[in-house]
Amino acid sequence: MAGGHVKYRHLSRTSSHRQALLRNLVTSLIKNEAIHTTWPKAKEAQRLAEKVITLAKRNNETARRKAQGILYTPFDLMPKLFGELRERYLERPGGYTRVLRTETKDKYSQAPSAILELVDGPKDMRFAMTAAAVARDRRLGKDHTDLTRKNMDKVTRYRRDGKREFEDLADKISALNLGVTKSTKALSPPSE
Repeated sequence: MAGGHVKYRHLSRTSSHRQALLRNLVTSLIKNEAIHTTWPKAKEAQRLAEKVITLAKRNNETARRKAQGILYTPFDLMPKLFGELRERYLERPGGYTRVLRTETKDKYSQAPSAILELVDGPKDMRFAMTAAAVARDRRLGKDHTDLTRKNMDKVTRYRRDGKREFEDLADKISALNLGVTKSTKALSPPSE
């Protein structure tokens, strides 16, 4: 951020427009558990999303009112926020969201894009990518790299049945990959 020390990104918007944008992004994040937006918007929405989940972990009347003031559809999302998400992150000390950089979303503006997602959920991309890496290593008969081992520890640390879920997903991916390689061999023409 050029232009000196500031507490947050202004996102080229007025204060009310920026607050509305961030509330909308956080509402969509809690509803869908993953959103695709520009990188600066994702980083700013991440800050607000972390605060909202921390409010859910407190689970008192003041926290409920503050969270209700942030969400655009509180009656739809408050049960999910103070139920499912609160239970998921009760033992986690912080870091409830993750920002992953992606290719540009719009080919005309070329703005840096990112995916903002809730960690340890059904749409956790790092969990799936690590399971795919483990399945690939098993298929090739190779040992896991240090990075894969660290990621395995990270993605299963705060999940309730993390190890079992991880092994199930790695087995599913292995079965899919084995099915693809068998079917492609059957479809390929015989070599002469």
